[in-house]
Amino acid sequence: MSVTAQDVKKLREVTGVGMMDCKKALVEAKGDFEKAIEILRKKGQKVAAKRADKEANEGMAVAITSEDYSKGVVVLVNSETDFVAKNEDFQKAVHAIAKAALQAFPASKDELLAVPVSTGETVSKLLEELTARIGEKIVLGGYERLTAPTVVAYNHLNYKIGVLVGLNVTPSDGTIEVGRDVAMQVAAMRPIAVDKDDVPANILEKEMEIAREQVRQMGKPEHLIDRIAQGKLNKFFQENTLLNQEFVKDSSQKVRDYVRTKLGNEATVSGFVRLGIA
Repeated sequence: MSVTAQDVKKLREVTGVGMMDCKKALVEAKGDFEKAIEILRKKGQKVAAKRADKEANEGMAVAITSEDYSKGVVVLVNSETDFVAKNEDFQKAVHAIAKAALQAFPASKDELLAVPVSTGETVSKLLEELTARIGEKIVLGGYERLTAPTVVAYNHLNYKIGVLVGLNVTPSDGTIEVGRDVAMQVAAMRPIAVDKDDVPANILEKEMEIAREQVRQMGKPEHLIDRIAQGKLNKFFQENTLLNQEFVKDSSQKVRDYVRTKLGNEATVSGFVRLGIA
């Protein structure tokens, strides 16, 4: 069966793959359109494998919430270069993945890869096809989800960072504003936990040991080491836990105080997630 220029053009429009690759696939498939698509997809898988050793340190993070603000997701898709991260097809694909994630609300990144996007193909297949079409390694770099009475999404630096913040109060204009301010704090200051009680035990142990060693090098008596080290650990909490950080928009108050002032004494941040390349 002969392959016409019109066939090649049609395959190009459907797949987004280059004209020469489309022609080769159609010739190999002997004009069978569906088989040609299958051949291109298989080549896309090979391209992905071929580029597996490449570093994908650029990309795009998209954070979105449901209309009622009860849940949200943030998706990070990595590429090798910032040029590709600015590609319209790439950006559309990341937004489509985020919407699919919000609808399906999978529990893990691995589960998200099996979720179908609006076109019917899975996230995994979509990423393979993007890799084949664009010619760079493109991978799902991260996925997080969050539920709370109010979840607010914030996208920073042209989608270089995506943040979700959960608040323990019901949605309102004021709640959304506070959530956005706190999300900006998370984007800028990179806290590791909401409060000191949420810091993982292994990190606490590591920081305490570092503080003890610093105190020993100061020549302090052994019986004072733990007390002085605890003071250093408190400084660590102030710098690295969200509610205890100085509020970036007003350094005279902590984030905890800002939230309470705006939303009431019982209001607090129930959780947050942050994904990005910065």
